[in-house]
Amino acid sequence: MNRTTLTLIAAILCAITMVAAADTLGQAIVVQDQSSLRAAPRDSAQQQTVLWQGEVLEVRGERLDYLQVWDHKRERGGFIRASDVRRVALTESESPALLSVLRFVRDTPGAEALGIGLTAAWLQAAPAAALAGEPGAQALDALGTLADRLARRASAATPGASLGKASAAALSAHLDVANGYGVRFTTYELDGRMQVCYDGEAFRRVLVLPAASAEQRARAALALTRPECTDPDLPAHERARLQQWQAELLDRVEVAGLPSYLRNRVQMRRAGLWGGVAFQQARKADGATAAAGAASRALAEFAGVSRNDLTDEDQPAYNDAAMRVSAVRWALVPAAAAVPDGKRPSVVLQPGAPGETCVLLVDARHGREEPLARRCTYGVVWTASASLNREGNALALAVQPLEGWRELWVMRKTAGAEWVVDVLPPTAATPETGYAEWAGWVPGGQRMLVAREAREARETGGSGRWRKSFEVVRLDGLATERVTGDVAALPVFQRWQDPAWKRQTLSLR
Repeated sequence: MNRTTLTLIAAILCAITMVAAADTLGQAIVVQDQSSLRAAPRDSAQQQTVLWQGEVLEVRGERLDYLQVWDHKRERGGFIRASDVRRVALTESESPALLSVLRFVRDTPGAEALGIGLTAAWLQAAPAAALAGEPGAQALDALGTLADRLARRASAATPGASLGKASAAALSAHLDVANGYGVRFTTYELDGRMQVCYDGEAFRRVLVLPAASAEQRARAALALTRPECTDPDLPAHERARLQQWQAELLDRVEVAGLPSYLRNRVQMRRAGLWGGVAFQQARKADGATAAAGAASRALAEFAGVSRNDLTDEDQPAYNDAAMRVSAVRWALVPAAAAVPDGKRPSVVLQPGAPGETCVLLVDARHGREEPLARRCTYGVVWTASASLNREGNALALAVQPLEGWRELWVMRKTAGAEWVVDVLPPTAATPETGYAEWAGWVPGGQRMLVAREAREARETGGSGRWRKSFEVVRLDGLATERVTGDVAALPVFQRWQDPAWKRQTLSLR
């Protein structure tokens, strides 16, 4: 590999190359935020402009404890304190020292713009052999990590966050510095706030470098598959194609030799993505087999996560993966053909409007033409989940309208002998991820058991509130009679929970 083959390297070196072209005393990288470029080498001299960490300057002379520099970005010269910059010669002999500093800055929060500037300097100074080897993989891994962390900082800086004017100005300046080196970001509106994401070009380069380690490849794959960085306005077919690509990308990561916490992250991300693929496949007319295969992969990846090695930081991702897998777990159970000729009610499906599926509740006296109840949806109806209580006056059915979001439909007979269809969502708040599932019938035909788990829509600058509950629900109106977060605290739940549900659910993890 040479430099001409790496378009990323060509883009990120624009600023430094312009400086290095002149016959100068070297270059300097600003290391302090809000450094002053002054008209003379004195603190009392007029301030020409404010400089930020990571910016590169051309050194043209020295006066006292000041450097005389030229700022090519602003086309302006001046003087800056020598302690506010780090001088670099951009020679091959200096590249090891630059890489050492970069390794330190890589893990320093708030120093992302400086790290990006140091990466650009190292790429200019390093020989071609180093770019293709282990040092090149380290530099690109650092670049991607710094850019991704800067994007996360920008996403957290929402209007409701407690971010002062100085911090907001610094963040804006750091993003501008990164853009000046060719590092690109995309933005999406999500839940009333802006989600900023790094475009991942450095991580893509890491994945194709033979010298990249397994850990570097894993970090790159995780960064390229962040669910919050998927364009929420993508059409369904493009989203399905993207998820398939992301799942296959993570499958190429070798997890055997990874640290346990990193292996967990890869497997949790795989589980969530394969759950999404299962949902997209189930929406197709002939996708039942493919959906079952994807759901099986999702469950296997989730089962491979070691709970003992989960960090506090990874607990939300673990819960999200569990909910996404739970949402599609019925894809693993083949749907039996309905036989609507018995006395007890059962459900059959019927096409509705284009893309719509209608659920009909029928029995021997009420067929498709005049069903007991009828409700249509654009989601996936998991007919294998249908469960009729012993009294024959209520039927529970799992319906998934969104990826990672499964509702519980309850068809029940009213006091007037009419059948109605009620929908029990995972939570009453704005949907994000979750499921509500039937867990058993309480004898008497008046109550049922429900397990619910959900993460509400992401709050400003946060990750959303997660909640899991086990409930005794009355059939007349679906009012919750008793609720707890610990299933052992509900004797009724313990006694009447369905054995098949207990065996298959992930809510008891």
